[in-house]
Amino acid sequence: MSVFTHLVAELGRLLEPVLAESATAAAIVLFTVLVRLALHPLSRAAFRGATPAAGCLPVLLQLPVFFLMYQAFSSGGELLAHRLFAAPLGARWTEALGEGGLFGEQGLVFLGLFAAIGVVAAWSAVRGRRAAAEAALAPAGAAAPAGASAEQQEVMRKLGGVLPLLSFGTLITAAVVPLAAGLYLLTTTGWSVAERVWLQSRAGAGAGAGGEAAGGAARGGERSSL
Repeated sequence: MSVFTHLVAELGRLLEPVLAESATAAAIVLFTVLVRLALHPLSRAAFRGATPAAGCLPVLLQLPVFFLMYQAFSSGGELLAHRLFAAPLGARWTEALGEGGLFGEQGLVFLGLFAAIGVVAAWSAVRGRRAAAEAALAPAGAAAPAGASAEQQEVMRKLGGVLPLLSFGTLITAAVVPLAAGLYLLTTTGWSVAERVWLQSRAGAGAGAGGEAAGGAARGGERSSL
């Protein structure tokens, strides 16, 4: 049993009195949240980075977790005996279609997963387009990370409108990986969008407070000069 499998199994046992057979599915979500909490300082630092590549670091660090989860639920083992409602955690969508069709008990679980991922992807796309539009209307260099050149700022504006659309690619991935891995994708994608919204709101609040302080200082200087 891998370390990952052991940790998820232990979390599942703790949640089992409340969630019964779906406890392991909840444990996967909780484990993913704990991983993202551990990576939050890096995400916060990457948000302030001057290059688009800096934002890829938290994603790259998550890949080993995803591969461990994929391997654990593809190679069989103890966790495959658990379910999310009617669907086994090790099942794929194509297998669910063979067990009752699109609207069968297992098919409905996958449809719920796809719908949730779609909502997160749409939210990400709307936020990304709005941020890109605001950046396009802003003066050159405004609200740009420290140390970013004009070319880097332009690249980041363009990527701001394109990268959120990649969230829809998660739907394709979730359709071919085991249900457990799909739960991980839903949780980490949702966390990424919410985290970015929170960081942007804090950055905006900080910029607003800084502008007000600068304005107050300037008004104070004018009064003292008079």
